[in-house]
Formats: sequence, structure tokens, C-alpha cells
Amino acid sequence: MATGFYNVPKAVNEPVKSYAPGSPERKLLLDTYKKMYNEKVDIPFYIGGKEFRTGNTVDINPPHDHKHCVGQYHTADKEHIELAVKKAAEARVKWAATSWEHRAAIFLKAAELLAGPFRYKMNAATMIAQSKNVFQAEIDAACELIDFLRFNVEFMTEIYSNQPQSSPGIWNRMEYRPLEGFVYAITPFNFTAIAGNLPAAPALMGNVIIWKPARSQVYSAQVIMELFKAAGLPDGVINMVTGNSSTITDVLLNSPDFSGVHFTGSTPVFNSFWETIGKNMNTYKTYPRIVGETGGKDFIWAHPSSNAQEVATAISRGAFEYQGQKCSAASRAYMPASLWPAIKEAVIKDVKSFKMGSPEDTSNFINAVIDNRAFKKLSGYLDQAKKDADAEIIVGGGYDDSVGYFIEPTVIVTTNPKYDTMCTELFGPIITIYVYEDEKWQESLDLVDETGEFALTGAIFSGDRYVIDIATNKLENAAGNFYINDKPTGAVVGQQPFGGARGSGTNDKAGSVWNLLRWVSNRTIKETFVPPTDYRYPFLKESTIETVEKEVETAIEKLKEFSKDLKDKFKK
Repeated sequence: MATGFYNVPKAVNEPVKSYAPGSPERKLLLDTYKKMYNEKVDIPFYIGGKEFRTGNTVDINPPHDHKHCVGQYHTADKEHIELAVKKAAEARVKWAATSWEHRAAIFLKAAELLAGPFRYKMNAATMIAQSKNVFQAEIDAACELIDFLRFNVEFMTEIYSNQPQSSPGIWNRMEYRPLEGFVYAITPFNFTAIAGNLPAAPALMGNVIIWKPARSQVYSAQVIMELFKAAGLPDGVINMVTGNSSTITDVLLNSPDFSGVHFTGSTPVFNSFWETIGKNMNTYKTYPRIVGETGGKDFIWAHPSSNAQEVATAISRGAFEYQGQKCSAASRAYMPASLWPAIKEAVIKDVKSFKMGSPEDTSNFINAVIDNRAFKKLSGYLDQAKKDADAEIIVGGGYDDSVGYFIEPTVIVTTNPKYDTMCTELFGPIITIYVYEDEKWQESLDLVDETGEFALTGAIFSGDRYVIDIATNKLENAAGNFYINDKPTGAVVGQQPFGGARGSGTNDKAGSVWNLLRWVSNRTIKETFVPPTDYRYPFLKESTIETVEKEVETAIEKLKEFSKDLKDKFKK
């Protein structure tokens, strides 16, 4: 029971370690990487705090060395998913009743554990199974997840402190209850931080979770479960299940206890969830919360007043960091003809300087794409671009899967602003550029806004403040995260709440108070200290004038009667 109004530790962003040559963190991380790379893990799934190993396993192969196996994970059957629903319901009884400061303490402890003893194991797992270089693993698996855990606690206290006004003799309160049921969390391969936050955010607010991580992210998901257990998270609050996606989804979306979905993934999959939930509305105890961040076709637009080198760097970083597999990665760009020669030269120079290979070599800027399916998709687009008359590959275009799934960072220039790779989400190290005539810069903004279904991130470059104002207004609905004179990637928790609209999701802004609000069901409580004892309201009483008039009328009637009586007496 709470005995005070508690101030939580002030949330601050976790400092990013440099991993420079000779630094202690560099040695610790690489030693951890080598150790884990040469071990074999056997990863269970978790229901009600128990580990399950079915013998139905899937191998874990690093994308940059796909013939090497670092272990396996076990997959669940339908009866396991049904058991997860049952165990989550059992865990909810205690967890929903747990005071908020105790829930907060668990996730704050998780943040500190990740900042310390878990840091290198989490980063190494992300490097191995998701093929992220040292820096990309550090800013994601360590720093961003730590930030989510810390800032969510602070945001939670902001929500709880938002209370209604009270009037004399009345105390009004707002209670922020967890949802009535379980939350289904579905997480992607590309960000370990997202994989940790999507189950943790609703759990912090008192909900119980059934979590399905992406099959290519199970290695670091296992470390997340170890982290939460070490932090003291009670059994059954977060249940991690792996296996056939359609089987898991079918059981969970057809359960009466389903109360919400927290999703990051593809737009078609999210749309199918929404359709299924709509059809099942008569099954559920309550209207489910549907929160999702989906696809993107993120842009960079430059005005003739831009600095060519700044634009080129934004392209090189925004399009190619983590092989273009960030939700926010730039994959289409609109360049003015007058600046294009200088931008082109700088980008080609950058791309040719990129080193590509295993994350173990910290000098490699580019690593492998996530799996064979992504490799085949991306190499197919490159082959097509080499054939098309309205497209030209100016740098890159090669690919090789003999050792790992390596796609060269590629820049395509097209004369067709609606060319396939200007519109289609590729999720790889490919950016397509359309060059427009300088005087048509406003028309090019219309192209940016009208191309494709997505609205996740976007960046504009200009040295003219009037142009910035026009572009910002014209592209109001084109990106949920909008950048001025910066690349469209790298949102920081507590600084740039993340999410998009249109075909990019529900824009509930991960890492913000607005996301956490989705995981509570408010109850308004009014307490009256001295209740009334008479049903009559003041308006039912007669006014003073009406009373006087009636009294006068009564008096006149009495006088008339008295006068009549006197007359009768005199007559007698």
C-alpha cells in the first residue's frame, strides 16, 4: 500500500559509448561477441514463468555468416498458446493490484541492469543474430531500450498525476486501471529496443502480456527475458511465445480476454489484424486497443538553397545505416538539378568508402540484410533496375549470398517520379532519387506528399526559412516524424516521440505519454462527503414575490370574511 506521493528518478538519456580503439567497452563487447558466437544456445519459450522446450526447433544463423549456427529456439503449439492465455489471466490478479511504485521499481532496475551487467550480452546478441555493427547495436539494444524503461516510468507518473477538479464537499478522482484482459505484443527483427518496449510499456501500466518476437530476433529476445527476470518481474506478466505466427494470432485474437495489440511490422499484417478484430467484436469483453507502427517509404527532399554536403551526408547515413532496415530509413529522395552534381559526387564517394562484412570487424559500416527472403527480394529489384530504361544505378547494385546475405548499398536515379522503387517499401540499402528542375520545387513537394501510402518519417533541407515554412505546411500529413536539415532517422526517446499515420500506423508515439495512455482504462470516482437528505431542489420552492402575493390574497380573503361577519352581527 502506498504511504506517500513518490518522486521517481529523473529520466535522462543513456550516454552512447564510443567503442573507440583501446576503450574498455570495445574489448568487453568483442570478447562477449566471440564467446557467444562460438557457443550454442537452446532457447525455450516462457509461459507463466516456466521454460518450455518442445523439441520442435529452429536454428539461429547469423545473417552475415548463414552457414554458422549459434543455437536454436523451441516453438509452441496451439495448446501452449491457450495455456499462455490462462496463465496471463492468473498473473493479472496480483499484477493489476500491485502499487505503481513497485511496478516502476522493476523496470527502473531493468534499466540499470542493462546499463551495466547486461549491456554487452544484449549488444552482442543483436550483432550476431540481427547483423548490426557495434554502433547500431549500442544505440538500439542498449541505449534506446534503457531510455524506454526510464522515460516510461516518468510518463506513467505524469498520467497518474493528471486528476480532475473537485468542488466543495466533493472529491473527484481519476483511476487509471489496466485493460481487462491481456495485451498481444508483436515485435520486429530490426530493433531490440522495440522488442523490449512493446511488451514492457503495457506491463508497466499493470497489464499482462503475451509476446511474440520476430523469428530472427529471438536471440536478443531471450536476453530481454533474462533481464526482466533479473529485475524481479513476476512470473506470467510477460509470456514470450515463439512459433507459427498464424497459429499464435488465431488463438489470441479469438480469445474473449484479448484486450489490445501492440504491434510493429508490415502494413498488410496489421491490416489483417484490424479486420479480424472487427469481425470478432462480439467475442470480446471490451473494445480492444489497436496500436501499431507499420511500413514506411521515408523521404529526403532538398531545395536549391540547401548545402550539398549536408544533403549528401543525410543520404549516406539516412539510407544506409543498418543496411536501410530501419523503419525510418530514407528510401526515396528529391534533389534539385542545380545541386545534384555536387550531391551525386559526394554520395558516390561515401558509398564507395563503405566497408561491408561481419559486425565483429568494427570498421565495417555495412553488414548483412536479415535473411534469405530479404536478400532475394532486394536483389530482384536491383536486377530489374538494371533492365529499366527509366532507371540508372549510379553506385552499388551488386549482391552476394555465398557467405552472408550481402546487398551493396545502392543509389538508383530515375526519370520517373512514380518508378517502382520510389513507391514500394524495400527495407534494404537501396535509395532511389528523382531530380527535379529548380523552379518546380513546389510541384516536387506535391510529389513527395502524393507518392505512396505511407507517412512515417521525412526530411527537408533548405537554407531559406520561407521555403522551410512552406514545405513544413505542405507536407503536414506526409510524415509523423518530420526533420528539418537532418536525416530522417535516429529518433531519441524523450526527444522525438516516434510514429506515423496513413499506412504507417496509428501514430501513438512510442516512448511518450500518448502511447502509455493507450494501455489504461480510466475510471472516474466521485465521493460526496455529506450527501443530501431531501430530494427537493431549490428551484422547486416558490419565489418571494409569489409568496407575498399569496399571503396578500389570503389576507384579503380573511378581511372579506371578517367584514361579512361584522355586517351580519350589526344586522342582527
